[in-house]
Amino acid sequence: MTAGRHAIVSGGGSGLGAAIAKALMQAGARVTVLGRKAAALDAVVAGDPQGQAIVVDVTDRAALDAALTAAEKMFGPPEIVVANAGIAASAPFEKVDQAHWDGMLAVNLTGVFHLFQATLPTLRQAGWGRMIAVASTAGLKGYAYVAPYCAAKHGAVGLVRALAAETARDGITVNAVCPGYAETPMLERSIENITRTMGRSAEKAREALLRLNPQRRFVQPEEVADAVLWLCGDHASSVTGQALSLSGGEITG
Repeated sequence: MTAGRHAIVSGGGSGLGAAIAKALMQAGARVTVLGRKAAALDAVVAGDPQGQAIVVDVTDRAALDAALTAAEKMFGPPEIVVANAGIAASAPFEKVDQAHWDGMLAVNLTGVFHLFQATLPTLRQAGWGRMIAVASTAGLKGYAYVAPYCAAKHGAVGLVRALAAETARDGITVNAVCPGYAETPMLERSIENITRTMGRSAEKAREALLRLNPQRRFVQPEEVADAVLWLCGDHASSVTGQALSLSGGEITG
């Protein structure tokens, strides 16, 4: 049951995070959306009394702790935690510099660590909780030209599996959802990057990504949100330590 529970969603201003936050609010949860752009966050909650927006960078632990304290004052202790904040960038491995590497790990892996570690004591005290990392098929396989992103997402899946083992008797489940290419602003940025670096047209770049999905379609944000809602529900109480592939059959094992 999600109704009446307080959910935290990082990276909630657009794409998958916005879809997840809206779905949780529609299911009756009180939702705090975290992100770096106030206008985007405000648009997601749009004056809904079930939602509140707090601007914060999840890579800054002190700022995140302060944001979570403010969130709890408004909506009570969190019970559902969705670590969705993420960024992607591509480059041939030999051209990846330290800033690129550090940036990918900071948001896509360390941000998950910060959010989960900051909220775990509250969930343990309640004896119930749902922790979900929005990873990627890049956490389950490798893709060319995005080695740092793949490394970070593989790390997030490993973190989920380890934390699930630690919390198995605490009434807490910890899982990852791993979408393939989804119809989000991040997809459009990926297409733009392909056209810029490889000289392909946007149409050909889009088709190349589409071919990765055996269903020949992009995952819709609402599909990811539905998977998150299911993992939050009572009927998924036995599901923990899993990396759920939402990829049209691209990942089958």
